[in-house]
Amino acid sequence: MDNQSGYRHGNRAFLQALLANGTLTYKEAQPIIAAIINADNAGDPESTECRPDQVSEEVFLDYIDKASAAASQFDYEIRSTQHQVTKERFFALVNTTSDPQTQLATIYSPEELSFIKRVLDAMFDKFNRPRLESLCITEMQAIKLARPPRRESQGDGEDQSQAPTDRGLKHSEVENVLESLVEGGWFEISREGFYSLTPRALLELRPWLIDMYNDPDAEPGEWQKIKFCEACKEIVTWGLRCSDPDCTLRLHDICQEAFWRSRRGTSCPKCSREWTGDHYVGERAITMTEAYRRGRRQSGGHRSALADEIVHEQGGDEESEGEEEE
Repeated sequence: MDNQSGYRHGNRAFLQALLANGTLTYKEAQPIIAAIINADNAGDPESTECRPDQVSEEVFLDYIDKASAAASQFDYEIRSTQHQVTKERFFALVNTTSDPQTQLATIYSPEELSFIKRVLDAMFDKFNRPRLESLCITEMQAIKLARPPRRESQGDGEDQSQAPTDRGLKHSEVENVLESLVEGGWFEISREGFYSLTPRALLELRPWLIDMYNDPDAEPGEWQKIKFCEACKEIVTWGLRCSDPDCTLRLHDICQEAFWRSRRGTSCPKCSREWTGDHYVGERAITMTEAYRRGRRQSGGHRSALADEIVHEQGGDEESEGEEEE
């Protein structure tokens, strides 16, 4: 793209900054754009220094639009979403053609990639049941996934050379991978110690998550692993659910006020039950239980251990076949 299209060196610098950061909010972008403007005006003696707070949202969105148009030529696009807890709007540069394994393969070893897949399976399958939609994982739970489930021993006639080579990770390696995923903007960790996907990861992995965990042949209204907010239609990993465990209505906290304001009353539009606002999707499905709060009060117990107990009680912690401890 040339200068006639309005795409200049400053726009290239902004796109590079977005690529380096993975995501940007308007607040994070203000000092970047201010520096770009000041660099562009460096040779103009009549220009005044642009402060970050002088970069308007309109200017920011203009940079986003031009970056998106340029990136589209290389199978990238810029998507935006709100953080489900803080309400901040994030803009992410998303690869539209490759799956997460391809994207992460340049950073992680095959054993680490296999571990990351087991963690995602735990988040969206093992710890995601109609009675308990936690969609998150603790470090203790992740350590239990350090090694792949053992397969049954091969018969005499089987080719031993075809045995899987994934020997799993050590505990310290699990900790390093989790820390790397947080630093890389894929995972975030809450104050209670639960790992979940970031807004950037949900944007980037959305098609893959739906394809991997949802049943394309399910009947309309049937419970699925990946759930969407009834208001904004984005994936819900932190939000509220209907009190009927078979009902599929889900809402982000940040969306529910506007959703109910547009309706008459607070009866669930899918099952007609009264919406109570105290049934949760995400880590609060664990931390807001009486058992979890009682355990914290009584013993100051290890949060991961408490989470394991709650998940087990709710029937979402079947032991993986052949799982072993180090």
